[in-house]
Amino acid sequence: MNIRQLEYFLEVARQASFSRAAAILHVSQPSISEMIKNLEDDLGAQLLYRDSKRLELTDAGQIVQEQAQQIISLFNNLPGCVQNEQLLLRGQIRIGLPPITASSIFPRVLGEFKQQFPLIDLQLHEFGSKKVRQGVNEGSLDVGVVCSLPDRSEKFEVYPFVEDPLQVIVHPGHRLAGSTAVNFADLRHEGFVLYSEDFSLHDQIIARCKLAGFQPTVICETSQREFMTQMVAAQLGIALLPRQICAELDRSLIVAVPLADPQLYLQLAIIWRKDRYLSAAARRWLDFARHSTRSGL
Repeated sequence: MNIRQLEYFLEVARQASFSRAAAILHVSQPSISEMIKNLEDDLGAQLLYRDSKRLELTDAGQIVQEQAQQIISLFNNLPGCVQNEQLLLRGQIRIGLPPITASSIFPRVLGEFKQQFPLIDLQLHEFGSKKVRQGVNEGSLDVGVVCSLPDRSEKFEVYPFVEDPLQVIVHPGHRLAGSTAVNFADLRHEGFVLYSEDFSLHDQIIARCKLAGFQPTVICETSQREFMTQMVAAQLGIALLPRQICAELDRSLIVAVPLADPQLYLQLAIIWRKDRYLSAAARRWLDFARHSTRSGL
């Protein structure tokens, strides 16, 4: 069974005549008769009732007529659907985001893109950077945002778009609250509230502490920034957060103190696999995100 058989059958049904259908389709009547006979053989049912005076659809023929009309319509619409896909009128993008991006310009990038391309389905998945990188690597995510830059020799293409210095947040009554800047060595005897292990900042902070000559005392680990700041406000420990996030905190509850050189930075970057196909929608989103982050929206 093929599309041409269905087209011939529908024309015969419309005209209720083999001869008129043959004339419209510019084929011989025997060719149409053979095509319909082959279709009936394929389906194992008689589709047309013929006598010397008239031609009618059988019950099976009526079912095939209804279904064939839908099939032909879908077939004819297929090129337009593909063109729409190429024009990015629709599509799906799976994006991995660490929670820390909530205070970056990234939510605005997503909002602007959705306004411009409302039929593209943005599927957002919130993970720490390590899980985002794993998802992009394994193919469960199309693109991701990470908080540290992968080596460009790895499997990823990398587009950095934010570099924000970390600051130490403490309770206003803490001994370091009045400092103009602190070194990691000054934090030797503090209890740390860290992001969870699947966040890149977790490893970066611990590595910097070790570089300063001590193993940090970790009070707790969390994926929630709000819980982290609440712990600090309750004088249960200190934490390190990007400057942009620190600027949003209630200064009556928390004081942010800059790190002395060498500073530690949050480096946000978009990543995608070098060797994996990206849909037209995903490619357009990447172009849009890169342009928007360069211009700062």
